[in-house]
Amino acid sequence: MGACDGMVHIRRARAADARGMAEVHVRTWQEAYRDQLPAPFLKALSIDARENHWRNELHAMAPERRPWVAEANDQIVGFVASGTARDDTASPLTGEVYAIYVLPDCWDRGVGRSLLAHAEADLVTHGYNEAVLWVLADNQRARAFYELAGWHADGGTKHDSIGGRDVTEVRYRIALERSRVAELV
Repeated sequence: MGACDGMVHIRRARAADARGMAEVHVRTWQEAYRDQLPAPFLKALSIDARENHWRNELHAMAPERRPWVAEANDQIVGFVASGTARDDTASPLTGEVYAIYVLPDCWDRGVGRSLLAHAEADLVTHGYNEAVLWVLADNQRARAFYELAGWHADGGTKHDSIGGRDVTEVRYRIALERSRVAELV
């Protein structure tokens, strides 16, 4: 039985989910960015290090601000994290989707759409009226996913170095409408 066979349940992350989130995080990066980031960098990504990161994050976060996880067959198959926009020029009413990752075996099965909908609804619940996210400019698969979900590139860009490779990220934005978000979840 595959990871996403059967029912997928979305719920708030718990401290015990750190390992599963780390596995999703690393495996997704290794697949999604294999043509965009150096192979040695991707191969060296550590599930143990990511687990420590998520354990610390989950410990520090208030329960109602923790990420959402997608679980199927008692396995974490995806997660999404969101909160206040980290851009210094953002309005206080702007939220941000910090991360959304789904195991490659679960792509194109609606898991990502469900996670994104939960993040949008959560941002509305916490008083945000718009949201942003950043995606690698060369990540056409992710960009198409966001555009199908109603997000649009707003012209914002930033440059970074990941694994020794210079990359450009583009900012996507969406208006968070209570009625639209209520239909999604």
